[in-house]
Amino acid sequence: MEILRYAVYRFGTMLLTLLVVSVMVFAIINLPPGDYLSNQIAELRASGQSAGVAKAEFLRSEYSLDRPLYQQYLIWVGFMPGPHGFSGLIQGNYGWSFEFDQPVADIVGDTLWLTVLVNLAAVLFVYLVALPLGVIAAARSRTWVDYTSAFVGYLGLATPNFLLALILFYYGHKYFDLPIGGLMDPIYEGEPMSWDKVKSILIHLIVPTFVIGTSGAAAMMQRLRANLLDELGKPYVETAVAKGMAPARMLTKYPLRMAFNPFVADIGNLLPSMVSGSVLVSVVLGLQTIGPTLLTALKTQDLFLSAFVLMFVALLTLIGTMISDVLLVLLDPRIRYEGRET
Repeated sequence: MEILRYAVYRFGTMLLTLLVVSVMVFAIINLPPGDYLSNQIAELRASGQSAGVAKAEFLRSEYSLDRPLYQQYLIWVGFMPGPHGFSGLIQGNYGWSFEFDQPVADIVGDTLWLTVLVNLAAVLFVYLVALPLGVIAAARSRTWVDYTSAFVGYLGLATPNFLLALILFYYGHKYFDLPIGGLMDPIYEGEPMSWDKVKSILIHLIVPTFVIGTSGAAAMMQRLRANLLDELGKPYVETAVAKGMAPARMLTKYPLRMAFNPFVADIGNLLPSMVSGSVLVSVVLGLQTIGPTLLTALKTQDLFLSAFVLMFVALLTLIGTMISDVLLVLLDPRIRYEGRET
């Protein structure tokens, strides 16, 4: 029950934080002068296309862009009625994309779950690689195992993701016949889910997962190694060794648990950093994720599309942070005590 109360408390703070983030996102997007429609109106007037100007003016009124900024925000979120009543984010209406001339929900519908799938696969790869290598490197400190792990880690950190993507593109297709680009074969795009489509997605995930997860796994491995070495140098470890405790049991009972704290806390930063850091990789690999969509929306000042994508990334950050906080409470009794006090 105690952990449940803490989870509910963290969920409430997450919602409040998301509300504050929505204000900041909407304000920052509106900082540059003009927007998609005002720029389009200026171009149409310069070319003398009065019909196009009338349509753009109608869209400005239709989506409340002719109102004060605070009213635009309240209508966008759904706290205030617009031309069609209460129809904002909390009502499930994500707005209209002026660049693509269709609802935001239709544009991001397929890319959202593919983005989550790619980044969850990358996170799983990060932990499956970083956990054993970090522990082994710390347990075998200053040996060839440690030096080899460090070399692999520094190589992963130093290699740009887009360059690694191009290399794996070429050699993966040449020697292993891996597919080039995309997250599924073109014949399955827009088709309902089937076993053949699942197999196609899994095969296409191999290269993106490795590319997006490499730098994160390298950084996580080095951090876990450093934390574990710090714990192994503390007096209680020396006492346990002097009393004859088996090395494997001694390592897993206390030092590894204490070294896990920053390892688990990184969950909150890992998901959004991978989403934002995979934009260039998505362009290079031709992935149908939300990264290229965000890039296009920001370049064209497509207000509702860019705002929704940024809110989605913020939501991933807050969900990851909430998960890491709850796991830390389960992992470390001291944090549980602090949570009880609050």
